[in-house]
Amino acid sequence: METDDLDWKRELPPSKGLPQSEFPKDVAAMANSGGGVLVYGVEESERAAIGRLDIADFGESYERSLRSAAVTAISPPVFGLGVHRLGVEGKRAVVVQVPASVDGPHLIYKGDYFAAPLRVDSDTVWMKERQVAAMFRARFDEGRHAAEALDRLFDQASGGRDTGGRAWLIAVARPRIPRLRDPLSRDDVAAVLSAAMNLAVEYTGSRGFHPLMNMDRLNPRVGLRRWIAANTATGDRSAWKEAWASVHHDGSVTMAAVVGGHRRGSDEHLDGWQVRSVGVECAVADFMALVRATAGTTGNDEYDVRVSLRWTGVQPLTILSTDNQGYDYDSGSTPLHQYTPVEATVNAGGPGLDYHWHVHDLAQDCVNQGGVADVLLIQPPARQE
Repeated sequence: METDDLDWKRELPPSKGLPQSEFPKDVAAMANSGGGVLVYGVEESERAAIGRLDIADFGESYERSLRSAAVTAISPPVFGLGVHRLGVEGKRAVVVQVPASVDGPHLIYKGDYFAAPLRVDSDTVWMKERQVAAMFRARFDEGRHAAEALDRLFDQASGGRDTGGRAWLIAVARPRIPRLRDPLSRDDVAAVLSAAMNLAVEYTGSRGFHPLMNMDRLNPRVGLRRWIAANTATGDRSAWKEAWASVHHDGSVTMAAVVGGHRRGSDEHLDGWQVRSVGVECAVADFMALVRATAGTTGNDEYDVRVSLRWTGVQPLTILSTDNQGYDYDSGSTPLHQYTPVEATVNAGGPGLDYHWHVHDLAQDCVNQGGVADVLLIQPPARQE
């Protein structure tokens, strides 16, 4: 039987005019009701499945059209749509998985009019004014809760860091809708850290200095509802590359890494307020790789992300660029007396190319703030049309 989170469909809507079909309405109704699945290729009678049909004409371009319609024809967009092809020839089905959302009510537009659909048992109805108002209140309350949770993560990650001696990069990420499940084991987290290291190197093209290289990735330590990748740069001569990370049971991720005062010769270091832009890029790449690896293991998708540079010394923070010969220079830098945290919402479970561009854009925002125009290491392939 159909339910409030299961809807049988005989066939897919035509790809031409998909945003004007019933598809956006069905997706918005599921999203407004806590998520669910639409199954195409099933014959039903009186809301009960009675047989299998065959969905023959389904390819990558149609899948992109489905995802695009969920973004362009619904406001606010529904991200993280799961599209799955099931079955064998003659009995092929397409399952569209609609995630739960904290951005309700999701509205669809018909000309100059809009409405908010809602799935009630096996029917799709239209929300009344009070229901719409209640869902808006719930969205704003959830937004405040998410911001407060991100603040707590950030305070924990930045606590106790010597930001008066060297600048630190502090980065935190939290799933918008945490997928609560059994806590990851030590071996699980070790695998996540290893996968993140490999992914980070892909993002930067095997260049630069990576904070993940200075963490105990093979033997994470247990913490309060989290696992901690402890710093391994413990000597006086290696303090300039101190780095920590944590993977929480709810899928949250934090990282704290020294980015100021890096070594520039055998016995020379930059000043604590001087930060190489490529150092920021590598730290962002490591952090975002850890977010993606964690999301894949915990089943999370959308994350709220915050990245900031923390420096409390007297001198203004300076982000240095690098010339073609590898020398540091600050001729185009903007001295910063305060660094504004960079925030974003990313789909960590989305296509790899899209996520690679998220990494690039986040790193670019981080270095642009210091007057550095170009991202040097993170160069994803061109976006597909």
